[in-house]
Amino acid sequence: MQQTIIKKNRVILIHGLHQTPFIMRPLAKRLQAQGFDTHQYGYRSMRDGIKTHSQRLHAWLEANHHPEQPIDLVGHSLGGLIIRDFITAYPQWQIGRCVTLGTPHNGSICADYIWRLTPYIVGKSYVDALDGTVVPLPEHITLGVIAGDKPYGLGQLFLQYHNRKMRKADNSLLSKNLVHDGTVYITETKLNAATDHIIMPVSHTGMLVNPTVAEQTAYFLRNGQFQR
Repeated sequence: MQQTIIKKNRVILIHGLHQTPFIMRPLAKRLQAQGFDTHQYGYRSMRDGIKTHSQRLHAWLEANHHPEQPIDLVGHSLGGLIIRDFITAYPQWQIGRCVTLGTPHNGSICADYIWRLTPYIVGKSYVDALDGTVVPLPEHITLGVIAGDKPYGLGQLFLQYHNRKMRKADNSLLSKNLVHDGTVYITETKLNAATDHIIMPVSHTGMLVNPTVAEQTAYFLRNGQFQR
């Protein structure tokens, strides 16, 4: 009896702001160990805007990937917003499943502070992306969202200040609305159109090297939901 071999989709890993493809390597290696074919896609996160990032991802796929083979997309932070823009701008690609890690789907308060103080630090990644105005998620996309609740990272300086200001303005504000991963609030990661959402005990950058995050990412890519 001939055994049927199920070929997994190619997984495109997209890094976040101020990062390079290398930062996705630990996650890529763990996915590869589970049989996934991965590619760490790189882009110039400050020099170019989100429309350029999507266009160049499309051009790379045209040169390196057969359009009839579905792809899965995994994005960290800004990378998740690029996924949303890309799948809307280039619907001809067959998208399997998507996972975003610490992505501010509703905009980034941390980026807002930085934009007002020193806009060159976020560059062109603020407009139409980190400002919360990225295009809506298409209805047919299966998206899993992973958020972290460990407040470690440079962004916590801005978010600690913001939390104090919010508590002063509203004493009844629930503490759960002020939980973040050191850069992104959990509330900023939530998207009504997402298929599943899970909170894990990791920081914004730490989630990229966390083995359990990798396991949950792989599980979602296989099953369309996180493991509970």
